[in-house]
Amino acid sequence: MFTLLEENLVRQNKAIMLLSALLEEEFARLQKRNPRGVSRIELSIQELLRQIAAERFSLKRMCQAIDPEAEQVHMLYSSMDETTQQAFGSMLAMLDKMEQKCGLQAAKNQELAQALLDQSSSLLNFMHKEIQPKKRDAYSARGRFVGAGSSQATILRGRL
Repeated sequence: MFTLLEENLVRQNKAIMLLSALLEEEFARLQKRNPRGVSRIELSIQELLRQIAAERFSLKRMCQAIDPEAEQVHMLYSSMDETTQQAFGSMLAMLDKMEQKCGLQAAKNQELAQALLDQSSSLLNFMHKEIQPKKRDAYSARGRFVGAGSSQATILRGRL
């Protein structure tokens, strides 16, 4: 049964390493302002996260099959020999280290994406403000001339 646990942890470690590479690729595409590339990578990241979650759930079920009270691998250390404990300990440490690295990279990606969104929004607001007419004397959306109108009385003269 410990072999199945070890295989699961190895798969999780490889998946987390792949996640790290995908997050770095996403960051590079964000820096290049390649939205299509970012969305493709994002779909891959979401699918990989779903698979990692399934592996975690499977690992928890295996741990509970060995000991119903154990929800995590380290709770099974008492039933393992010394070399198995060390092997599992090193795998769990590497998994934790890679998760921390992925968390930091994901935070950097989120900050860069938010900054690009803010920049685009402020540029769009600026463009909207600039294209709006400055004077009240302008044409309306229906094509009629809208004058500012004066507050003083005037005499209109015209011919029909």
